[in-house]
Amino acid sequence: MFASLLRAAAPSLPPVPMEKANLMNREPIAHNRPVYIAHNRPVYDELHPRVYGVAVGLVAWFALAAWILFDRQDDVELSLMFVSVLLFVAVLLPWLLSLVWQRYDDRHDRHARAVPFREWRTAEFAVWGSTINSTHATIDMLLPLASVAFGLTAIGIVFLICASLAP
Repeated sequence: MFASLLRAAAPSLPPVPMEKANLMNREPIAHNRPVYIAHNRPVYDELHPRVYGVAVGLVAWFALAAWILFDRQDDVELSLMFVSVLLFVAVLLPWLLSLVWQRYDDRHDRHARAVPFREWRTAEFAVWGSTINSTHATIDMLLPLASVAFGLTAIGIVFLICASLAP
């Protein structure tokens, strides 16, 4: 349809083959197999398991800080319970989906060996049609979680100091 409109607007252009219409491929990299590009650095499309572990640890830090630093009154417990359940589901649901995905994903073979974190960290990480440094991808994922967890801890400490100094 687009090609016919283009030819009607400019009849001197050659016909556009339909095979070239799909310019963007949603599968940029072979799934977590190292693909070497011009600078000979492997490219992965999955985060390292340690990154997920740190993310779960930061979510747990957030929940524990909320319970330890803000559970001083009876009316706060219900709100903290709702937040804890929400965070639990936010961690549990992606983990369960990844287990289902791994079980029924037969598009690629699993690694014969686990990729060491040091090797993964120095590689590239596939992001749609481009790549970024794996360290930068890790920072982009963990920075919001860390800022919320540590920020809530700082606010809770200030809250406790102010509460102890109040007459």
